[in-house]
Amino acid sequence: MSPGASPAVLSRRLGLRDAVVIGLASMIGAGAFVSLGAAQDLAGSLAPAAVLVAAVVALCNATSTAQLAAQHPAAGGTYHYGRERLGPWWGFLAGWCFVIGKTASCAAMALVVAAYLVPEPFQRPVAALLVVVLTGVNLVGITRTAVLARVLVTVALAALVLTGVRLLAGVVADGPTGGAGDGAGVGLWEVPGPLAGQAVGLWDGGLAAVAGAGEGGALGIVLALAQAAALMFFAFAGYARVATLGEEVVAPRRTIPRAILLALAAVGALYLVLSVILVLVGPAPGEQGWGPAPFRTALDAVGAGGVWAVVVTIGAVAAASGALLALVAGISRTVLAMARERDLPPVLAHVSPRFSVPQRAEAAAGIAVVLLVLLASDVLVAIAASSFGVLLYYAVANLAALTQAGQWRLFPKGMQWLGLAGCVLLVAALPGRTIVAGLVLVAFGLAYRGLVLAVRR
Repeated sequence: MSPGASPAVLSRRLGLRDAVVIGLASMIGAGAFVSLGAAQDLAGSLAPAAVLVAAVVALCNATSTAQLAAQHPAAGGTYHYGRERLGPWWGFLAGWCFVIGKTASCAAMALVVAAYLVPEPFQRPVAALLVVVLTGVNLVGITRTAVLARVLVTVALAALVLTGVRLLAGVVADGPTGGAGDGAGVGLWEVPGPLAGQAVGLWDGGLAAVAGAGEGGALGIVLALAQAAALMFFAFAGYARVATLGEEVVAPRRTIPRAILLALAAVGALYLVLSVILVLVGPAPGEQGWGPAPFRTALDAVGAGGVWAVVVTIGAVAAASGALLALVAGISRTVLAMARERDLPPVLAHVSPRFSVPQRAEAAAGIAVVLLVLLASDVLVAIAASSFGVLLYYAVANLAALTQAGQWRLFPKGMQWLGLAGCVLLVAALPGRTIVAGLVLVAFGLAYRGLVLAVRR
């Protein structure tokens, strides 16, 4: 065996605490600092219900991911599971959707950090530079990734707790819906955001707009809630990062399921509390909604600028940086697994003998994210694109988990059926432009694999 081909196995050196922290760092960021505001813009006072829907779908998907990871503790997540349980084409579909979705996630996180730090003309270069720096951190080993993720998630959680307490104090002082908007509030069944516009159609507003969400139609409200849940699901999806570490976790059969469920439970409770507080503060001021920094806007609404703006900015930068740090590593592990199976160029399957990380896959993932940062038009568009890819990824995971039996059936099949149905519903509720663009990318990937297989013959 040649020296360049020998180090093909990653080192097992992550315990339960490290795995939970990496899961927390992957989730906390988008949910607290972007998605919660977008969910309220779409669903109004029903935003906490959207958080619950997203949490239930995420929990069901987590049972599939945990169950599969226990039986198949290898890098690549559902790409590997799909190949083992359903066949190579299903595995490729899952892996390709993961790469699409998580690349969009990374771009969104980098843009959020830049939006908090610098004025608009400088945001894209700063975001690109951030991706380069954090990719470099990942290149020198997963242990350093875990240590830095722990620091970042601690800072983010502290900022969120302090911000939540300050907003709640403002609500108590001013009364619910007394800070933001015009004080009139929004009714429980009213949709205050972009879906309320009469010109919004299937392309921009999805099925919710067609069904009359902005006019108070019951079906439209339900679909608006589903679309808000789809954006919130983006905030929960980081727990899959733990599953992609199958070759780097100690005692994966026991550690991975526990880490996934612990991280998901903690983040779900946090998001629900913050969503309720945001609703109590009131509807967002202006026609643009809460925007990419909902809690900074909410703090201004309750008269808590100054030092509180600094606190929430530090938290947002730490949270989004932590998520980006973990997500770039997660993409590279899936790229590694796909390259090992020659679904991507085999050169990407190289594992560094010094740091025991897939450095070429890491570099490729970093380059892809930098390009998307420089080309993406809007943070929320990137979030919707991420939800599309990741939800399809989990749909395959649920299908794969349904085939497990015996000692590997750790959870009831009903949870996996519910997760599958939830993934399909939330994808269908996304804006038409997101669905069309996503399907084009999926078709491109499938066509590429078909071409490669044809050439091999």
